[in-house]
Amino acid sequence: MFSKNSVKKNIARCIAVGMAVMSVTGCKGDEKNHPINHAGASASGNYAYSNAAFATSQSATVSFASGASACASSSSAGGYGSYWGYYDPVFNTEEYEALAENSFRDVTVTPLSTFAADVDTASYANLRRFINSGYTYNAIPKGAVRIEEMINYFSYDYQGPQGNEPFGVNAEISECPWNEDHLLVHLGLKTEDIDLTDAPECNLVFLIDVSGSMNMDNKLPLLKKSFDMLLDNLNPDDTISIVTYANGVNTVLDGVKASDTTTIKDALDKLEAGGGTHGEGGIEMAYQVAEKNFIEGGNNRVILATDGDFNIGKSSDSELSELIKEKKESGVFLSVLGYGMGNYSDMRMETLADDGNGNYAYIDSEKEAKKVLVNEISSTLLTVAKDVKFQVEFNPVYVSEYRLVGYENRIMASEDFKNDKKDGGEVGAGQTLTVLYEIVPAENSTKESGLRYQNASLTNEALNSNEWLTLSIRYKDPDSDTSEGKDYHIGGDCYNKKPSDDFKFAASVAEFGMVLTNSEYLADGSGDHVIECLSDIEIDDEYKMEFTMLVEKINQY
Repeated sequence: MFSKNSVKKNIARCIAVGMAVMSVTGCKGDEKNHPINHAGASASGNYAYSNAAFATSQSATVSFASGASACASSSSAGGYGSYWGYYDPVFNTEEYEALAENSFRDVTVTPLSTFAADVDTASYANLRRFINSGYTYNAIPKGAVRIEEMINYFSYDYQGPQGNEPFGVNAEISECPWNEDHLLVHLGLKTEDIDLTDAPECNLVFLIDVSGSMNMDNKLPLLKKSFDMLLDNLNPDDTISIVTYANGVNTVLDGVKASDTTTIKDALDKLEAGGGTHGEGGIEMAYQVAEKNFIEGGNNRVILATDGDFNIGKSSDSELSELIKEKKESGVFLSVLGYGMGNYSDMRMETLADDGNGNYAYIDSEKEAKKVLVNEISSTLLTVAKDVKFQVEFNPVYVSEYRLVGYENRIMASEDFKNDKKDGGEVGAGQTLTVLYEIVPAENSTKESGLRYQNASLTNEALNSNEWLTLSIRYKDPDSDTSEGKDYHIGGDCYNKKPSDDFKFAASVAEFGMVLTNSEYLADGSGDHVIECLSDIEIDDEYKMEFTMLVEKINQY
């Protein structure tokens, strides 16, 4: 059934469409944020570098609402999309979650930083759409900026795993570009490269939104081209099904071999958009079909392609979260592909991907579809480690305070690190994952404990070692429910006065994200400073070159 809110929203949209048609006005759409509350996590535990155990909790509530300008200029760079359409503030209902920025933590009080892995890239591709559409720094919704997704959009020259290790771990410490009194810790992970031809057979269900809101060039037509590209790169014995949803749900194809490309592409080509959006029913049916065709030891996955605008059945983020958490227990993984603008629900798709053992990408052009579904097909489709969690313990001999850059919606309580019932993140084959910490060296600290009756005493490990921090990783094999753990000790030998290009580029992306969100920790950072830092890097990667162009473009607005 339709909810009262969805009925009101759709009536408003119909009125907006009618007014737009009558006025025959062409204009770019701008986004707005909705007020969202976000609460942080609590953390407590026992530590290797301190004899004292402390408990602390963090809670942050952010209410963010912004209106954007009525029209933006049309421009496009690097083959990525800007799309014409009309703008109406009623019709435009894009949703983003505003998150409280990670703050500095006192190592003697909160030595542990715990969070789930996140290799989604949707935020960067969506921000590119904003910038190419003429948005200024102030007009871009702050909730659309997830710095970890911006950094992890790009590939880095990391060393891969050795022997039976699941990850190659790379570490580098150098000056923080935006604050000369601080240092930046750069942690880079890479998983093993796997050619899809050598991978287990795939059982893929294409779950496609064919509701009326998908009737735009950058939605269903682009979606069809995306899946055509994917089909051309699958193995002949892979199994393909197609489930669609609008007012109702339809199983278009059930268990067809990928070698029958004519049948599959014909089915895709015949899809048309119209009607409501019964997302819940589509998810239920897609997982039923995936379980019916389940391949033991294979890659079983639902690929959801949508603008995220559900309005029939369960449609709230909490209801969908519970639904997708239940479905992931079937052993079927999830990939979420976002399309379009105007009614785009970034919040909902982020929720589905995070809670459904999944990954999330935003497709704004054929070029991006090729990147996600062809160039990075193994990373997108093949999970090599699930429920991946990180825990970093800092040594107070060397580090006074730290701040995790990004990953705000992946923060976990320290006690959940070894709890296998608590969900982590999924990492694909050949994937690189980057983590940055801004730290205050102990020698630069000006803080005083202010305590009259107690002090934290340091262990021999803290006092006698060269370790600045310990990175602990827990993960599960894709077909296992029990996690394994690895520890990596990182010391002063990782300090580099002249950091690598990977370090400098990731730091530049992080600084740009901080400029976009007007971070309170930006210090000397700015858009112009980002360009200055990028000019010091030898860039021969087309995506990194495009990033430089985007920063230059928005600096000119």
